[in-house]
Amino acid sequence: MKQILITVILCATVLIALRLTTHKPEPKSTVIEAIHARRSIRQYKDIAVEREKLEQVALAGIAAPNAMNRQAWAIRIIDSKEWIDSCTEAFVAQVKGTPLGDHLLKPDFKNMFRNAPAVIFVAAEPSNYAGVDCGILGQNMMLAAHELGLGTCCLGSPVGFMNSEEGKQFLASLNLPEGYALQFAIAIGYADEQPEAKPRDTSKIAFVE
Repeated sequence: MKQILITVILCATVLIALRLTTHKPEPKSTVIEAIHARRSIRQYKDIAVEREKLEQVALAGIAAPNAMNRQAWAIRIIDSKEWIDSCTEAFVAQVKGTPLGDHLLKPDFKNMFRNAPAVIFVAAEPSNYAGVDCGILGQNMMLAAHELGLGTCCLGSPVGFMNSEEGKQFLASLNLPEGYALQFAIAIGYADEQPEAKPRDTSKIAFVE
């Protein structure tokens, strides 16, 4: 009886080992799949984003290629509700009654970053390559966020506000390197919508013979 029990245990152990070695993990999405699946998100759940994920997104950003590897960029991450609310209050006072305010200040408006719980600011040392370098960096971050189950939206209007008299205190709080200028902001959080893809004009692509 004892010998039979030992044999059964050995057989079970071998079967489990075989199952573990032959099990293949679910394949992750490819870069191309992620590019086509990602959407700009303008509605977010009221859930804080883990700082570990925000750090992963930022690290993916600075892995981007850049001119002469100067890395003349700066990333500032804000996940403080107090900071976002205070900045939003000043922004609303500035744009209320203007076309921009009419566009943004809707009944579901919570903050100037599309109601996202966090925002990433991207700045750069002015140069002929700043726009290209930061554009690649930004796309890296938005694709990384998608891979981590987060939504993003690239924003331009916060830059104009931050460079205004009303926004200068918030710009100063980012503690950017001297001479650096904001390029754009990225709203980031857990998506509360699933927008459809918009058509792309494939005629913009052409081979030159």
